[in-house]
Amino acid sequence: MAYEYSDLVEQTKRWAEQAAAAGWIGQESARQLSEFDARTPDTLFEHSGSRPLIVAFMGGTGVGKSTLLNRLAGQAVARTGVERPTSREVTLFHHHSVAIRNLPDKLPVERIKIAQHDDESKKNIIWIDMPDFDSTEQSNKQLVLEWLPHIDVLVYVVSPERYRDEKAWRLLLAEGGRHAWLFVLNQWDRGQIAQYQDFRQQLHKAGFEEPIIYKTVCADYPQDDEFESLKATIESLATEHVIQQLELRGLQIRKDDLKQKLQSHMPSLGSRQAVQHTPQLWQEQWQRTADTLQQGFVWPIQQVANYYAEHAADLITNPATGKYSSRTDVQLWDEWAGARFEDGLDEFILSVDQQGIPVAPLKKQLAAIREKAPKIIQAQSELAVRQALANPGNVMHRAFLKFVRLCEIILPLAAIIWVGYRVFMVYYTSEAGNEAYLGVNFAIHSTLLIAITWLTPFFILKKMKPSLEKSALRGLNKGLMNGLSMIEYEVADIIENFSQQHSEQISRIGGIIEQCETGGKPKELSQEDKGLLTRMLIE
Repeated sequence: MAYEYSDLVEQTKRWAEQAAAAGWIGQESARQLSEFDARTPDTLFEHSGSRPLIVAFMGGTGVGKSTLLNRLAGQAVARTGVERPTSREVTLFHHHSVAIRNLPDKLPVERIKIAQHDDESKKNIIWIDMPDFDSTEQSNKQLVLEWLPHIDVLVYVVSPERYRDEKAWRLLLAEGGRHAWLFVLNQWDRGQIAQYQDFRQQLHKAGFEEPIIYKTVCADYPQDDEFESLKATIESLATEHVIQQLELRGLQIRKDDLKQKLQSHMPSLGSRQAVQHTPQLWQEQWQRTADTLQQGFVWPIQQVANYYAEHAADLITNPATGKYSSRTDVQLWDEWAGARFEDGLDEFILSVDQQGIPVAPLKKQLAAIREKAPKIIQAQSELAVRQALANPGNVMHRAFLKFVRLCEIILPLAAIIWVGYRVFMVYYTSEAGNEAYLGVNFAIHSTLLIAITWLTPFFILKKMKPSLEKSALRGLNKGLMNGLSMIEYEVADIIENFSQQHSEQISRIGGIIEQCETGGKPKELSQEDKGLLTRMLIE
């Protein structure tokens, strides 16, 4: 069971580390999600089988914790006295067959006293005497806090004079749900019923519906008290079923704490609905940015088109030296365009941030498009203008010019054939004895006909030749539109990838939360044990 919780903690730490590196959560959140205590009573032992019940005496200075332990042990195992603070160390009292292999790493070994016994009736219990929690020595408090995760049952010892100790109450309120509690009003020979009733009322306010309180007397010759009942209650808890019940409850409390922390950090990731709205935010922002860029590109496009028209031959035949950026100071994507594009992206990121979505991962992914945008516009505009110059004019214009070029060949050839045919026919007629003479008029008219059929298509081609400047302008506009569309789609792909990553983050943290809600079921307890535990636990 401890392994199950440790695995959840490791999953949480890995997720927090990855999410912080990607920018989904801050470093402070990652630190909080990495500070889970995986220590349990079971971690003190190497084996995964049955183990003893771990019972600790806790209380303020001079309330008689050590004396109670000595009385339970039947021998002096814990140091007692009038010097304050009396207890400066942790005393472990257990059966000699019990091996504690995994003492907490942070604990100073010199402040741990181990005493063993051979009493078989106490074999299934490890007794611990804690240092005085209200001591002026801060190391005492730290020692108590280090040991608390390893305790099953806390026996909270008070005296009539010190049952309202503020420090102890703060600890009780902080740790109340993590342990089973028994309460001892020690030194009862000096106590009063009013104090007992007041103590009981305070415990009720702390969350105990029906707290179990024993009144004991620690003196050389103890009077009749409830010490034997305390001893019998503790011994009745040292069964496998009860220990398993306490382990499962402690495990679930830790899981609930883990679940609560994860749930508290989930809102910082933003909702799925908000992320799904992100593409629409981009479309709205890009429409405004693209309109601004197109308006600002009007003058640079005209200047670049003039340059392209003047160097059309170089651009088509020698692309290596045909880049306008190397021949003219006028560029399409200048500082103004870059600034407007950066502003558009920043406004989009601000809109996403206002939706409560982490923008750091989006910023990282958009950094690439900030660098690629000028190259995309340049590449698309150059490609389109080369294609426009290689094929000037529109489709109908080019088709008409092809027809005129065909006429430039066919019409003069047809005129020559007609003139030749007339000359041949006249010559043939003259051979037959018929005299014929074409005359000067025919020669002039024939010459004019041939000239007209050749010059007319020639002049038409010359006058209707497409403007290279207009072709370059059309190509640049087309390239600009293609480039802007590519930028839009590139950012849309980044947003889609961002949305998928967000879904993965939600799924991972949701998976850990779901695992926190599952757990093993202990065996059924007897009604007596169940009722006893109910009184010892804060639900």
